[in-house]
Amino acid sequence: MGGAVLAGLAATGEHEVRAGVRRAEQGAALAEKYGVSYGSGAEIVPGADVVILGVKPYDIVSIASSLPLVDGQLLISLAAGITLDRLEAAVPAGVGVVRVMPNTPALIGQGITILSPGASATDAHIEAAERTMGAVGATVTVPEKQLDAATALSGSGPAYVFYIAESLIEAGVHLGLPRPVARQLVEQTLVGSSLLLQGSVEHPAVLREQVTSPGGTTAAALAVFENAALRGTFLEAARANRDRSREIASEG
Repeated sequence: MGGAVLAGLAATGEHEVRAGVRRAEQGAALAEKYGVSYGSGAEIVPGADVVILGVKPYDIVSIASSLPLVDGQLLISLAAGITLDRLEAAVPAGVGVVRVMPNTPALIGQGITILSPGASATDAHIEAAERTMGAVGATVTVPEKQLDAATALSGSGPAYVFYIAESLIEAGVHLGLPRPVARQLVEQTLVGSSLLLQGSVEHPAVLREQVTSPGGTTAAALAVFENAALRGTFLEAARANRDRSREIASEG
């Protein structure tokens, strides 16, 4: 996810982006790919308005505590499950902390990022976080207690969509379509349907009903989904996602 945000920010051309790396060869690869400068954390943090940590959850507290952060800077955490209290305890007073969870469409500037500010975050910090993450898509701010549930929808959501796409393409192949044709049909159907949903004031159920003629082919397919309790499966999946995030927090 850190790579997706880095790529999205670099692509806008609106920010001076510096990448913190542990190995010079990794930094050189990022510089060549995205046109960013790089260095160690100690080298790139001084003078930065915003510091984004896109490391694994089990590393983030120790890394945050080792950085030369100072009063007024904003620390943005991409780590799932690591609470604001733990992050704020790891950094100096006056450093604003905001937890965020973007998703991979940030790579093309079409992501959505959930933000949860800590008690240390001022209005200016929150505005800076929204502005920074807004460079890679939309933002929505929620209390930390809702962050895990929101992450279960949008943070992991692209994986669900890709899973649906993969399954529909395979279904098309099994029905006799050439794979390139099946993929084109599924891709554009997902894109078009998403844009229709986003641009409509109608509830998704109404849009679904508009495609579904009584006794028709779509109704037959939807009946299979209902018989398989697909709605309940989505709920179970989202709950499992949320619960795993909470487990990660407790494991730390």
